Amino acid sequence: MGADRCRWWIGAAVAGAGAGLALPPWGAAWLLWPALALLWALPRSPLGWRGGWAWGAAAVLVSHRWLLWLHPLDWVGVPLPLSLPLCLLLWGLCGLAGALLVALWLAVLMRLEGWWGGGGLAAAITAAALWGLAEVQLARGPLFWIGLGASALPGDRALAAWASLGGAGLVAALQLLIAWLLWRVLLLLVRRLWSEGIAALLSWLLAVLLLHGVGAALLRASEQAPAAQAANATQSPSALPAPAHGQRLLVVQPAIPTRQKFEAAQQQQLLQRLAAAQQLAVAAGAAGEPIDALLLPEGALPLDQPLPDPAPSEVLSGGFRRQDAEVRSSVLRFAPGDQARPSGWIDKARVVPLGEWVPLAHLWRWSGLSAVGGITPGAPSRLLERPGGAIGVAICYEIADGVGQRAAVAAGAQWLLASANLDPYPAQLQGQFQALAQLRALETGRWLVSAANTGPSLVVDSSGRLRTALPPGRPVTTVLGLEPRDAMTPYDRFGELPLLGLALAGGAWGTLGYRVVPSNGSRSTWASKASARRSSSASR
Repeated sequence: MGADRCRWWIGAAVAGAGAGLALPPWGAAWLLWPALALLWALPRSPLGWRGGWAWGAAAVLVSHRWLLWLHPLDWVGVPLPLSLPLCLLLWGLCGLAGALLVALWLAVLMRLEGWWGGGGLAAAITAAALWGLAEVQLARGPLFWIGLGASALPGDRALAAWASLGGAGLVAALQLLIAWLLWRVLLLLVRRLWSEGIAALLSWLLAVLLLHGVGAALLRASEQAPAAQAANATQSPSALPAPAHGQRLLVVQPAIPTRQKFEAAQQQQLLQRLAAAQQLAVAAGAAGEPIDALLLPEGALPLDQPLPDPAPSEVLSGGFRRQDAEVRSSVLRFAPGDQARPSGWIDKARVVPLGEWVPLAHLWRWSGLSAVGGITPGAPSRLLERPGGAIGVAICYEIADGVGQRAAVAAGAQWLLASANLDPYPAQLQGQFQALAQLRALETGRWLVSAANTGPSLVVDSSGRLRTALPPGRPVTTVLGLEPRDAMTPYDRFGELPLLGLALAGGAWGTLGYRVVPSNGSRSTWASKASARRSSSASR
């Protein structure tokens, strides 16, 4: 018995690690579905809900290993001897949170199966929908970054397209249900119920094909735009395109390492690049190819930093501003002609734990951590009004929250701006950021442009397709184009209502007698009936 439990602990940890690897930037469904299938098997294992501790911890530790690249933290005021322990502590706490949440979800699943019968579809639908709803709510808080909602990207846009119907939570629920069906197939095959297993496998393949077929149809619908607009919206980083109906955006990717960005020489270099970009905008306007806006990444302008020259066109720059005694990280809007002061802004509402915010920071200041936690969150609205049309803004970490962007689109945003600084993190985090950008575009049916310090600076169209991506880690200034849109997706209109409806439908199905109750009072399920048929056949 002890050896069996040990094998299950190891299996749960390996499956969780596989799920962590399968998340973006890899986006490997072939690895994710078996990992989730084992998760569904845990309630019937010797571990029960406790197996969720190993699965959840391994999944989060692997998928969030980029947190270790925070070290050294001297750039935010943390003494070097404390840096690595603090990074390891943060990474470990994230793993602990994942372990707790998955174990809690398994406990809920086991309770549902206790009410409605083990292995039933009603319990699976309800539990999968609850997982999706939990991801959506967690993304509105300070600690969540990425989950199953983004797991289909970047490779499987057809499955991810379901986000336009019910958001990232619906995609997460579908991934879990695909894995549940796979678990049922494997359960029959392990029991050597070959005929039932093959039939179940064919049904599983049909379900996967059906989900992808519907997703492909959703993609085709979102891609239907006038041919001239589509042609004008696609460009190479080296060209100065002139779309007839789109927006021409001059994007500056400075590629200045975060640990050096506040040095005087680097600040001067950044201002020189900004001045050169402004001159390029003037030249483009003189050539009859005006620039609609100049974009700079998160934190590009220090406090009270004016532009080098009056803005020849609108400037949307990441930067800092002071409100009373508080410092805000913002996207600052300089109208044409502005230089000293921005005429508008939107403040970052979801600040980064440790890098920008520390719980009980006033208790830490005596220890030399006064540079940490100095950013005050702003208002939750992600809508930035501007004369050229309102936009939705996600400042770095906020890209994980789809609810804010959906609300901005519902309030009139025509495209999305993601302003980011992902240094000193590795390419893994940049890939996850790109997948989340694609997901936000799919959910809202809006084009998204990202201006990032070291990358990824990119353009994603309304169908989640990556149109342009600048080379990461290299300074680049170029013109990118996008198409403003007014059409609304079902998710823009109804939010999580479809996912909530799925949870209620599963609950109603289970409550109203999904399980077969024979005259002897025993509960009959798919697997138990198949096993009974096999036993009867063997006895004959």
